[in-house]
Amino acid sequence: MLSMKYTILYCLFLLTVPRLSAQEFGGHPPSQKWRQINTDSVRVIFSPGLEKQAGEIVDITRALNRTTLPTIGSRTRKISIVLQHQTTLSNGYVGLGPWRSEFFLTPRQNSFELGSLPWYKSLALHEYRHVQQFDNFRKGISRVVYTIFGEQLLSLVNSAAVPNYFWEGDAVYQETMMSRQGRGRLPYFHNGYRSLWSADKNYSWQKLRNGSLRDYVPDHYPLGYMLVAYGRGKYGDSLWASITDDAVRFRKLFYPWQRSIKKHTGVSYPVFRNAALDLFKEQLLPSKTSDSLTEFAAGSKHFAGDERYPQWISANEILLVRSDYKNIPAFVIKNISTGKYQKIRAMDVTEDAYYSYKNNQIVYAAVIPDTRWGWRDYSGIRLVDIKTHKQHIITTRTKYFSPDISNDGQEIVAVHVDPSGESALHILKTDQPAIKFVIPNQGKLFYTYPKFSSDEQSIISAARNERGEMALVQIDRQDGKIENLTPWSMHVIGYPMIQGDTISFTASLQGVDQVMMLVNKQLYRINTKVHNSTTGNYQLSVYNGRYCWSAFSAVGYRLQISDSGLVNEISAVFGDVLPGYGAGLVTTNLADRVPKNNHVISKYHKSFHLLNPHSFRPYFNDPDFTFSLIGENVLNTFVSELYFNYNSNERSKAFGVNVNYGGLFPWIRGGVNYTFDRSVRLTGNRIFWNEAEANIGVSVPLNFSRGKFFRRLTISSDYVVNKRDFKGTYKDSFDNRSFGYLRSTLSFSNQVLQARQQIYPRLAQTLYLNYSRSVSSLEANQFLASAYLYFPGLFKTHSLVISGAFQSRDTLRNANFSNSFPFSRGYTAESYHHMFKLGVNYHFPLAYPDWGIASIIYFQRIRANLFYDFTRATDFNRAGKFVAGNFRSVGTEVFFDTKWWNQQPLSFGIRYSYLLDGNVKSQWGFILPIGI
Repeated sequence: MLSMKYTILYCLFLLTVPRLSAQEFGGHPPSQKWRQINTDSVRVIFSPGLEKQAGEIVDITRALNRTTLPTIGSRTRKISIVLQHQTTLSNGYVGLGPWRSEFFLTPRQNSFELGSLPWYKSLALHEYRHVQQFDNFRKGISRVVYTIFGEQLLSLVNSAAVPNYFWEGDAVYQETMMSRQGRGRLPYFHNGYRSLWSADKNYSWQKLRNGSLRDYVPDHYPLGYMLVAYGRGKYGDSLWASITDDAVRFRKLFYPWQRSIKKHTGVSYPVFRNAALDLFKEQLLPSKTSDSLTEFAAGSKHFAGDERYPQWISANEILLVRSDYKNIPAFVIKNISTGKYQKIRAMDVTEDAYYSYKNNQIVYAAVIPDTRWGWRDYSGIRLVDIKTHKQHIITTRTKYFSPDISNDGQEIVAVHVDPSGESALHILKTDQPAIKFVIPNQGKLFYTYPKFSSDEQSIISAARNERGEMALVQIDRQDGKIENLTPWSMHVIGYPMIQGDTISFTASLQGVDQVMMLVNKQLYRINTKVHNSTTGNYQLSVYNGRYCWSAFSAVGYRLQISDSGLVNEISAVFGDVLPGYGAGLVTTNLADRVPKNNHVISKYHKSFHLLNPHSFRPYFNDPDFTFSLIGENVLNTFVSELYFNYNSNERSKAFGVNVNYGGLFPWIRGGVNYTFDRSVRLTGNRIFWNEAEANIGVSVPLNFSRGKFFRRLTISSDYVVNKRDFKGTYKDSFDNRSFGYLRSTLSFSNQVLQARQQIYPRLAQTLYLNYSRSVSSLEANQFLASAYLYFPGLFKTHSLVISGAFQSRDTLRNANFSNSFPFSRGYTAESYHHMFKLGVNYHFPLAYPDWGIASIIYFQRIRANLFYDFTRATDFNRAGKFVAGNFRSVGTEVFFDTKWWNQQPLSFGIRYSYLLDGNVKSQWGFILPIGI
């Protein structure tokens, strides 16, 4: 059991563990070349071919410093921005440790979620606000922490002072104010709170902040936007600069954010946030109306599940993608007469679960990681036969999105996106996908959700132009000639479907995402008020005058079905600028008005600031306390650590240096260390020695993830030279010669996609092998193998885990290799000559409290594990005789899945072990936090 002294020490140092950004180590082949635009405020690092995007990012960020910086402070600090061009993800981040930003340049197909502006411009507007925030949050106590500990601890302190909803809400406000769009103007962005308010889901503030594992709760982006917009509108543009200035200085040590808001607004924090939510509720839901979807959501106790992308396949059957918090997304057919579902198959890993259907064939795009390079992945086409349920792989190492299949199943049209973010329509043969026809794209449009026309002589697609305007267009498949079916505007358009002379689609209009139709080029709107009058309606499918679509609700996307009589002819007015929500929002449209400058482009050397020390990091993992100086370059190809370690079991002290280089493949690593006062008990006596060690090795990380499974294999080997200097009474009884040994490891994991409430994957396997063997005249060896097998339990959220381990070492004790054997729980771990372990675990949830204390700790789930451990150990006693012993235990563990300070996820637990062998029977223990 962990002593109270170390429990307190652990909790104190837990507060210093920073949340590291999910930056990919290495990730690019050595042949990757880099260029840069280096200015006084920003350094943009990019691949050749991205000069235009890099230059405009520089122009936008410098303009933002001139226009919006005063609303958060006055300080600026130069930052490096890396443009990642080979991933299919659409994302970006700014982080400390090291100070850098990364833009993932591939735009999303779904414009409803992130908008239709050129994606790199949206990233510049949003992410550079985070740069401005970090620039001005290094003051007072935060600055003291930075001076002593560096960037990683500053990041943690900033997060403790300023809530995550402000970081993102303030950035969304900037992207909305400085463009003709931005998420604050998108109806989809406000669907979440509209759905909660309409269904009278009056969740507590702490639940809105922390989320839930059983109910739908919008993330912190819209919550932050509402509070930021309300504050700016009511109290002026300088409000948040004043509030954050006080908070990061910790002028009030306890609850600095809440007390700073009260100081600068004159009202308490609860009054302020309630007023903000009330303002937006009045704007977004001016009058509450009754409809069938709202009644269903209000009557549902918890999240009911998503039913997305419905398509008629017969008069009585609808194909759709179905998922919930207990099941991963799968293709299903719903019989609308009986209400029953027939499962076709689970989907592979996808970006958004979108698919197309024709004549018993489903086509969709699946995400495929590169085996070696973490910054490179692909989007390949999959074809599913709904009769046989079999899936066929059409393409693999491609960048295809939103495919559609022809009526005869012989052709596929898909959006191809190149590394610069530009798109083209490719037409492939299903039996010969390597042969493709590229439709000319002279207007440099970005296409989304293409569909074959009824006669298949043209393609119908939603498209974005270089200004971010969208339209529904018809493209001649031979020459690429464009005919507009709707005018260009900032209104978002998507999900077109073709049924004879009818083109159905979704468009944002009058503050709501609405389902619409074009019939012989006349525009109609589907009246959905009886079904859903509050939130967005998506993917309209028409069959013989009947309609089905998916509607957003507080309990998930829900299938809606209606007969004729709901069609209204309209003359849609697609405006130039979408309305913004929140008082005081002024549109500047900086993104389109920044003058373009000529920038000096030069080579970026990969060795630039290779060491780059940025943080002192304390770390406690009982029995080791480590204090390190961490370094990492901006490209994340070289990581260094200079450290001091204290081991409380041995009371030993160590100094060392570790380096890891990922610019080549395999990765190269090495280190040296010197340890004072090591000790071990041998035949009743304690032996002391000092130890010097140096190592160099390689690591081969491979990613074999495919389909529904994530698979990773890492093989590594190190050559270690060890020199010991024995001390004390027994120093002459041992050999001080240096010796070298090889330390080789293999780590493999394979797991299926995991639903939200599942504690562990329903199927998974892990294997770890470690073999250390002397390659000098001094004989020593040790082998460890451990494995975990995960199986489904009695219910969808239960998990059966069977573990096994074996360790064998030599009997000479010439070397004392580290002992990582997972000994039976409740016993003191020892290192014996031979050890075999079998463990059986049954994990299951106990409760989902969704309850917190004073915005300090929030309990999302309480879960338990029943276990049985059996360890068989054999060794030699003092007389040199071979002896054996069993170490069996049974017990239970209770885990608490929590969030601290409304944003830091943390899981910890308590354990009761009943020992079936030995004199002491009962053992209690504190399980150190996992999943930090």
